[in-house]
Amino acid sequence: MEAPPAPAVSAALTDTEIRVSSGFRGARIVLYGAVFDPKDRPSDIVVIVRGPDTPLRIARKTQVAGLWLNSRPVVFRGAPGFYRVASTRPLQDIAGFAPLRHLGAGLEHLAIAAPLEQRVETTYGVRDVVVSRLGADYLDWRRAVLRLKEKAGLYAADPQGVRFVDKGLFRAQLDLPAEAPIGRYTARIVLFQDGKPVSIRDRELIVEKAGAERALYLFAKDRPWTYGLVSVIVALGAGWAASVAFRRS
Repeated sequence: MEAPPAPAVSAALTDTEIRVSSGFRGARIVLYGAVFDPKDRPSDIVVIVRGPDTPLRIARKTQVAGLWLNSRPVVFRGAPGFYRVASTRPLQDIAGFAPLRHLGAGLEHLAIAAPLEQRVETTYGVRDVVVSRLGADYLDWRRAVLRLKEKAGLYAADPQGVRFVDKGLFRAQLDLPAEAPIGRYTARIVLFQDGKPVSIRDRELIVEKAGAERALYLFAKDRPWTYGLVSVIVALGAGWAASVAFRRS
């Protein structure tokens, strides 16, 4: 007797490319999908959208002689620039700790790499020390990263962001803020049954600059020295033009 096919999930994005211009005010990502299960068992869907990793540099305010100063900074390099998770119900009601942690589903399960060792970095020509071995302070620093990202609208979790609109058919909606980083995004769609992930699909989303912004971005990226010289010449020209325009006769 032939075994019935395993449950599976399939999904697609309405847009796979988001073009960012000077008037970009954010975008809305809509995802449609379907669950295929011959036994029609209860199912949950979790959608995890993750943007390109971007280093995040933060420092703690410390009071020295009555003045509030920045402490030595910490650079997190494994933090995604954008992270949003949507689900059919609260994640803790869908699955236990282990599968959620393995999938990185939920802000509390998101892996954020901290520096493993002390090193010296140079930023804008200034040598700086990045502290290491955060130890017990790691959780405080990690909470600070999450708090800053959530405040900027770049991290979020929506326990009701996925809705079944018909038998087996579901829809998810995620908003991309104007501050979202440029790059390649991944939308992971996970089908859960009985607290276990039984099917996973990955879809790709590209966020890229468009128009004059793209031309300037590519120019600055491909020819940084030329871009710097041109910027200086333009600045000098603008200053000279302003002095001529407002010169008193």
